[in-house]
Amino acid sequence: MNINKLTLKQKILVAGTLFGMFFGAGNLIFPVHLGQLAGKNVIPAMIGFIITAVGIPILGVAAIGITHSDGLQTLSSKVGKGYGIFFTCILYLTIGPLFAIPRCATVSFTTGVTPMLKNSSREWLALLIFSAVFFALVLFFSLRPGKITLWIGKIINPVFLIFLAILVFAALLSPGASVSEIEPAEGYKSGAFFSSFIEGYGTMDAIAGLAFGIVVIDVIRRMGVDDDNAVARDVLGSGVLTGILMAVIYVFTILMGAQSRGLFEISENGGIALTQIAGHYLGGAGNIILAVTITFACLKTSIGLVTSCSETFVKMTNGKVSYKTWAILFTVFSFAVSNVGLSAIIEYSIPMLMLIYPPAIALIILAFIGKLFNHDRAVYICVMVGTWAAAIFDCFKTLPEFLQKTLRLDVSVKLASDYLPLFDKNLGWLLPALAGFCVGIIIHLIKRRK
Repeated sequence: MNINKLTLKQKILVAGTLFGMFFGAGNLIFPVHLGQLAGKNVIPAMIGFIITAVGIPILGVAAIGITHSDGLQTLSSKVGKGYGIFFTCILYLTIGPLFAIPRCATVSFTTGVTPMLKNSSREWLALLIFSAVFFALVLFFSLRPGKITLWIGKIINPVFLIFLAILVFAALLSPGASVSEIEPAEGYKSGAFFSSFIEGYGTMDAIAGLAFGIVVIDVIRRMGVDDDNAVARDVLGSGVLTGILMAVIYVFTILMGAQSRGLFEISENGGIALTQIAGHYLGGAGNIILAVTITFACLKTSIGLVTSCSETFVKMTNGKVSYKTWAILFTVFSFAVSNVGLSAIIEYSIPMLMLIYPPAIALIILAFIGKLFNHDRAVYICVMVGTWAAAIFDCFKTLPEFLQKTLRLDVSVKLASDYLPLFDKNLGWLLPALAGFCVGIIIHLIKRRK
């Protein structure tokens, strides 16, 4: 059956599936902690966070659609075939088995299960058992990609949203303090926008948007839409609906975090904050509700990530390695990494995010404005050279201190801090990217005149 566009019901279902894949552990933890840090400067913090945690991810999904790409590899290959393979691999491994998927399991365990453990000495065993069950469920659902809209959109999402709503509204209806009374933490007194802008990186959603594009397009085509233009429109429409829902939840959870400062000090992370809030407002039942909410959030994101990673690597290997094999491989590897512990995963994921976020954002922007220069490869190359060159220093800056000293990277970081504009805002890549764009446009115009 070939149709020109999705019905409203189908668009909502696709949007629900996309939301389910996007909204995982980081999407709950980071905004709550952000609210605690921002205090009365919550408005600029909301804006900065929503730009990187909602706007850019949705644009990433849309970029795949409007360029009629069948996935990230096709889009990134506009820079070059080799670059397409390289960037696709590094992005999917980051958003997949190296960091994001294992983090889903460890966050759900740390936030939802750990508070209920009486014997902390056996925590490693509890994590092993929990992660084994968690990834068994992930694998079960991931091996049935054709039913992903059913699993996530119709079953897991509603359960997650019900439990989340109970927690959020219980907190908002009885706030610990007025937001206007809460003094912001250091870094949010005058730079709340920029601090929260970078905080949005932690959700990993900008790179997830590029990764999930292949799944969304596949879902839409399974519903009978074959025309490329129609697929592009439906991808964009579903993305907008998803973005609105995510933004609304972020506003509520950031407010919840800010108001909690009337009850608690700034927590070490959002997971601890959520545990405190749930326990305060809902008592013993709060821990159970939080555990279910976090676990379902992480479960549906993990399913989406395993599915998108597996489908992508099937295409990259030209089907020589089956979808089932990739799904099992990524799931087992993620299970192993998850048992390393949450702290280690977060510590090493941040430098990686600082490295690949800038070129991901640059690629998304180029996809949208590409018609202005006929998607000339020269422009893509020049932008990426400037972006990667600067992003490397952002990566160096966020590496563990012992690695910086061992590899003698502190000198490079000092030079970048002295000479690279906006480096202190973690946006040192912006001007080099812009310079690369200008150079690329000049090359493009010269080529046109010949």
